Amino acid sequence: MLEELRISQLGVIDSSTLELGPGLTVITGETGAGKTMVVTALGLLLGGRADPGAVRTGARQARVEGVVSAGALASFREAVEASGGVVEDDQVVLARNVAAQGRSRAWVGGASVPVTTLADVAEPLVAVHGQSDQHRLLKAGAQRASLDRFGGEELATTAATYASRWAELAATERTLADVVGSARERAREADQLRFGLGEVEEVDPRPGEDAELAAEETRLGFADTLRTAAETAREALSSDEGATDALGTTSAARQALDGVREHDDAAGALADRLAELGHLLVDVAGDVASYASSLETDPARLAAVSERRAALTALTRKYGETIDEVLAWAEDGAKRLLDLEDTDGQIAELEARRDRIRSELNTMAATLSAQRSDAATRLGVAVSEELTSLAMPHATVSIAVTQHETATPEVPAGPQLEVGGRWVRATVHGVDDVEFLLAANTGADARALHKGASGGELSRVMLALEVSLAETGSVPTFVFDEVDAGVGGKAAIEVGRRLAALARTSQVLVVTHLPQVAAYADRHVVVHKSSDGSVTTSGLVSLTEDDRERELSRMLAGVDESESARAHARELLDAAAPERACLPEGRGRG
Repeated sequence: MLEELRISQLGVIDSSTLELGPGLTVITGETGAGKTMVVTALGLLLGGRADPGAVRTGARQARVEGVVSAGALASFREAVEASGGVVEDDQVVLARNVAAQGRSRAWVGGASVPVTTLADVAEPLVAVHGQSDQHRLLKAGAQRASLDRFGGEELATTAATYASRWAELAATERTLADVVGSARERAREADQLRFGLGEVEEVDPRPGEDAELAAEETRLGFADTLRTAAETAREALSSDEGATDALGTTSAARQALDGVREHDDAAGALADRLAELGHLLVDVAGDVASYASSLETDPARLAAVSERRAALTALTRKYGETIDEVLAWAEDGAKRLLDLEDTDGQIAELEARRDRIRSELNTMAATLSAQRSDAATRLGVAVSEELTSLAMPHATVSIAVTQHETATPEVPAGPQLEVGGRWVRATVHGVDDVEFLLAANTGADARALHKGASGGELSRVMLALEVSLAETGSVPTFVFDEVDAGVGGKAAIEVGRRLAALARTSQVLVVTHLPQVAAYADRHVVVHKSSDGSVTTSGLVSLTEDDRERELSRMLAGVDESESARAHARELLDAAAPERACLPEGRGRG
């Protein structure tokens, strides 16, 4: 329930606070005073579209805050906490800023959130109805949604399960169409993979083989040059011709130092190091000699290596930078080929899944239709009874739940299902067309609402519908923005009485121009307009009982001090008092 609404710099409202409570609150005021700004503020608080033009002239931004009592709203508390907000003392503050230039911002329980999150959190709290909603009520989708709300949890569960399976059917049919439609492309891809895998299998490369062969080819191609270099190095280390070599020079140096060892320990240490170097030179000379003897010119092996490298290069040009990448491609390609070769199996599996889901949907759709038909009968009776209380004693509302038959398909597909032996058009919402019908007078034909219901009749049908739906407890707060337009006299009194009845189970906020409706309020708020000659401002003021009488007289006669209007206002308040006195214990009046 909304406990408080704070508005600043929005439209003609400079800064106002509206204290709310249980029961019926009405908002009245002169034309242009800014009554609808209250509804606009609520719309912003519910995540509605922000219009920078609604920011008060000269202000940088408009701000709306709402204090919500979350004590009995467990799902609301969970949504607030899931968004990062905090519930303090069973209260949550929702806020929205609208900049005159730039984007709007939103907060839930002190946490900054996207506007879409604010909408998700706040939407279940308030149902806003204005004259535009009368036109919405004429739409088939809105009528079906109203019927489903009245149907309760069982119908909602069936509808949700059906919608989920319908989405699964749509996804399955899309996949099936893709597989069937791409059969030629899949066959072409499979042929290309078979050819490529055949090439790799024929060459049969080993991991790293390309690098190994490259090194071997270079060694074989320069065998004579390598052998000459190795023999020259061996001769320099250990000469066979008696020439000066490294071993001889090192041995002479060691002997020279070794001869003076007894005169200086440092000379002995150097002699020992030269001895170690001599041993190392002997080992290196042997290794160089072995290397030189191993180098042989082998034209046949060189040709074989070059031919093998050419075969490997042909693979790396097509399937990877290296042989290791080629082998990885072959492994992935083999898996893909198995998948492509199983196209027929995929099609059969998808067709079986499609048929299974369709069979389930056929049953679900029949169940959903039966539940809607039962709910339609009960809702029609309830709304008709409410219309009797709204000065339409001879009006009856009936709700038609029908299906649109289609031709029997050769292959079931697309938006149609078989229900009760008939193929009918289907959507994510089921197979039912829901239409509200109104017979305004005894003996009159029941006609669709858009084919003859006046604005006043639509207002009362919508109010009767909300009173009937209130028993479902789906929304804690209702807001009506001049939905009593086109209503007057006795009908206006009945509208006020039914709003008071609705307020016994829900919080109701009404913007009205009818004193007959305002008389039934538990609290009455008037929007005052003042002007300093250049800027107009509005403020919200809660009225006392005496002030209410004066406001009702103004609404009746257009002036504040008409005695006859004051007398009529007192009569309205006295007549409405019993209805307001029926409030549960603890409910106050404004």
